[in-house]
Amino acid sequence: MATTKEMGVFEHISELRSRLFFALISLVVTTLGSFMFAQKLIEILAVPIGGIQNVVSIEVTENVGVFFRVSLLSGFIVALPFILFQIYSFVAPGLYPNEKRMLLLFIPVATVLFVAGVAFSYLVMLPTAIPFLVSILGVQTLPRLSNYINFVTNLMFWIGVAFETPLVVYVLARFHLITAPALLKQWRYAIVIIAVIAAVVTPTPDPVNMSILMAPLFVLYLLSVLFAYIANPTHKGKAEKETS
Repeated sequence: MATTKEMGVFEHISELRSRLFFALISLVVTTLGSFMFAQKLIEILAVPIGGIQNVVSIEVTENVGVFFRVSLLSGFIVALPFILFQIYSFVAPGLYPNEKRMLLLFIPVATVLFVAGVAFSYLVMLPTAIPFLVSILGVQTLPRLSNYINFVTNLMFWIGVAFETPLVVYVLARFHLITAPALLKQWRYAIVIIAVIAAVVTPTPDPVNMSILMAPLFVLYLLSVLFAYIANPTHKGKAEKETS
C-alpha cells in the first residue's frame, strides 16, 4: 500500500468525521455566498416558464424556502470540487501513487460532468418540457413558485448525477467488476434501462422529450465503455489470447 502505518477503526472514523465536517463547512460557505446571487438565479431559472411574472407565491414562507433551495443548489455546485477533494483525502492514504493521480484527475472531470448535466437540463430539457406541460390541456397555467423551483432543481440535480455514469463505470472496471466488451455486448439491455431512466426522470410522458434525454444518456453509455476500456485495457489482450 502507499503507507506503511495502518490506521485503526477509530482513527478511520475520526478521519471520516473530519472530512465530512470540512465538506459541510465548504457547502455552508458557498451556500451563504450564493445568497448574493440567489435572486438573479431564480430569475434565470424562471426563464423557461416565461419569466418570474408567470409564477405565484401563496404562502408567507414560500419565497424564503425557494431562496434557500436555489442557494443550496448553487452552493453545492461551487463546493463540489472541494467536497470531492475531501473524499479523495479520506481514501488517498490507502492508494498507490498512480491511483492517487488518477483520483485527483477525477475531481475536475466529475465537476465538469455534473455541470454539463445541469446545463443540459436547463438549456435543452426545460425549454422543451415546460411549454408542453403548461399547454397540454389548453388551460391557462400559473404555477406556484415553490412547485416550479422544486421541479426545476430536482431535474437539474438528478440529470447532473446521471452524467457521472462514466466515472462510476471507470471505478467498477478498475475493480474488475465490469469490462468494456461486456458493456458492449449488453447494449440492447442498456437501451432498455436508459429508456426506463428517461421515463422516470423526464417531466413529460411524450416520446419526444424522452428521446431528448435518451440521446445524451446513450452517448454517456458509449463514453462509459471507453472509460471501462481505459480502466482495464488488459482484458482485450487476455480475450485475444484465449481465442487464439
